[in-house]
Amino acid sequence: MKNKKFNFTKLILLSVAISTAVVSCERDLSEDAVFATNSNTGEIFTDAPVELGSDFYFPFLGSKPTAWSIDNNEGYESSASMRIDVPNANDPEGNYAGAIFRVEGQGRDLSGYNALTFWGKASQGVNIGELGFGLDFIEDKYQTTISNTSFGTSWTKYIIPIPDASKLFDERGLFWYSAGTQETGGFGYTFWIDDLKFENLGTLGNPRPEIYNGEDPISQAFLGNSGVLDTPRVVFNLPSGMNQTVSASPSYFDWSSSEPSIVEIRDSGTIQMLSSGTSVITATMAGVQATGSVTIEVVGEFVFAPTPTRDPADVISIFSDAYDDVPVEFYNGYWQPFQTTLSDDFAINGDNILNYTNFNFVGNQFREPTIDITENPNLHINMLIPGEIPPNLDFLISIINFDGDGVENGRQQVFFNSSDFEADTWSTLEIPITLSNKDGLGLLIYENVNGSTLSNFYLDNIYFY
Repeated sequence: MKNKKFNFTKLILLSVAISTAVVSCERDLSEDAVFATNSNTGEIFTDAPVELGSDFYFPFLGSKPTAWSIDNNEGYESSASMRIDVPNANDPEGNYAGAIFRVEGQGRDLSGYNALTFWGKASQGVNIGELGFGLDFIEDKYQTTISNTSFGTSWTKYIIPIPDASKLFDERGLFWYSAGTQETGGFGYTFWIDDLKFENLGTLGNPRPEIYNGEDPISQAFLGNSGVLDTPRVVFNLPSGMNQTVSASPSYFDWSSSEPSIVEIRDSGTIQMLSSGTSVITATMAGVQATGSVTIEVVGEFVFAPTPTRDPADVISIFSDAYDDVPVEFYNGYWQPFQTTLSDDFAINGDNILNYTNFNFVGNQFREPTIDITENPNLHINMLIPGEIPPNLDFLISIINFDGDGVENGRQQVFFNSSDFEADTWSTLEIPITLSNKDGLGLLIYENVNGSTLSNFYLDNIYFY
């Protein structure tokens, strides 16, 4: 079974418990009846956590669990703030800091606010990877994110606009953050957050929603194919006159298929290909038409990769429905600013396929923990290139080993060219691993080198044996 961590947001329909009163002609509902409502408290942290309950802090997997604390010596016009100590990259307790803040019990009614705001500063100039709200480790329906936010050494106010507050009447995921080390040296740092709260800013406005980056791509799919909707963006005007872009869960949007008998949009945030033909997917947010669309051409039955037959006891699987996969951090490591590769992964009748588009290079990372392939020193990959094989194809696979401190101590590189593939046919790539160190495998990198023109391909059954 695949342990999937693709580069898209988890989209799970929020189950809202609605109490319905059945009123008969003999018993009318009293005019004095009082309905339970969720708290509309906007404050999350002002010198201390506000109405979160005793169990509210949940670190991400791999994060240093003690990264967060309350600092009673620092605060924005106050005596205390939240302190986050980002660890060094080689810290054995965790190589980054990340967690959610979740209210216990019922969620809060945030429909009267239009932004999450806070004051922040850092021990040095840094970019904080991700900040937002809407993650609760339960349904994560309304995840909202700002990325690569610049923190300086002086207190500054930050604003995360809410894409459509009318949907946040029962929200438990009040705040989340994810921060890694600096690119040079892998050293940690500290940043502080204070006066964390939802508020209604009268000068915040002009939301401009976008799907598919405001463009109109054309995508090919197969009968039975299912996939996820795009992670949209919304651009807001801030009170300062600057723009703020947030990534928003598809659940904020109302999606439409021009031909629902060909491509059906489902409540779970997925699309399902039902018949051959073409359909255009568009969306609105809070009544505003989003720029961008995607045209999906459903072209017929998909031919699956050969089913593996090796004994599971002899296999360490990275990605395959035939075996249980080891923990994988990601299948598309997006290494800015040079990577262009995107993921358009899909599943057909429960069989999951990796699909890389706009390809230049991409990685499958499984470094937490690494794997020992000393007794399984061969790599198997099934790969399919749809359409014509580029005549100048130069496809490089790098297999990388790490020592106990996370430092690379071995790299094997294998090239494949046009003669190794046949168009629209699954090729089987078998690679004997010749590395002297095989006890800390943690990364596979695929690269399009020497000016070859490969732009789209599928992978399945990636495993060591």
